[in-house]
Amino acid sequence: MAAAGEGTVPSLWSREWPDTDFTRRSVDLAEIISGGPPRDGIPALSDPEFLKAGQETRLAAREPVIALEIEGETPRAYPLRYLTWHEIVNDQVGALPVAVTFCPLCNSAITFDRRLQGRSLSFGVSGKLRHSDMIMYDRQTESWWQQALGQAVVGELTGAELSRLPSWMESWADFRGRNPQGLVMAEPDWPRAYGRNPYVGYDTAARPFLYGGEMPPHGIAPLSRVVAVDGRAWPLDRLRAAGEIEEAGLRISWRAGQASALDSAAIGEGRDVGSIRVRDGAGRDVPHDLLFAFAFHAFHPQGRWMLD
Repeated sequence: MAAAGEGTVPSLWSREWPDTDFTRRSVDLAEIISGGPPRDGIPALSDPEFLKAGQETRLAAREPVIALEIEGETPRAYPLRYLTWHEIVNDQVGALPVAVTFCPLCNSAITFDRRLQGRSLSFGVSGKLRHSDMIMYDRQTESWWQQALGQAVVGELTGAELSRLPSWMESWADFRGRNPQGLVMAEPDWPRAYGRNPYVGYDTAARPFLYGGEMPPHGIAPLSRVVAVDGRAWPLDRLRAAGEIEEAGLRISWRAGQASALDSAAIGEGRDVGSIRVRDGAGRDVPHDLLFAFAFHAFHPQGRWMLD
């Protein structure tokens, strides 16, 4: 139930979301604001079309994609040139329903298992933000979900959490080279400027957009990237300098060749921020996030900063 002292439900929300149970929530509603577009103004995708890797001609070699490699299934790449404009892809990989998500304002790219409590959820973009991070909603109960955490924070499913799947951002060239028989999501049939970055220069800005929370400690730039795993954050600059780090039972490696999706006007021409891979001691890929430092601090205020 709602905690004492929390903000009241704006009348506009009640009209826009008549099926959302606002009496159940785990966050202060005052922390949730409009990101600009209305509900579904950023249209999530479902059941996208795919091309064989060798058929793809639009992507530049350094363009970032989200790679999803599930054992026994053909590897799939979800280009950020599309996810920048849609933010959520509801897909089915074999028998597994997945949600591939990307929040440009946090640089957070996470893939979730859509199964929960015996049913498969499908997700849309609410148009709301909390700590500058996208709030998703499920179409079954219209509960609201914090993308960076995979947790329901408002509505019937408040307190529920989605399971994360190992996925990572890398260059199209790296994905294609490793998976010449892989699949890549085809261009959606929407009138969008695919391949263009609507957030030019964002990841070198002084402050995050629509964020009023605390900045990260230790003098870390708020829009610098960190690798987040289980409440720990490794600065990307440290990983770039080392090439590979083995800590906390993980092996985290960095390699050059991936363009930032949030730098230049053309996504494929962004400066090289490199690619990260996170594996455990047995060499298995580990779910992680590569998000901005301010977002890690906002959602993990007691998190551990792995600075050296």
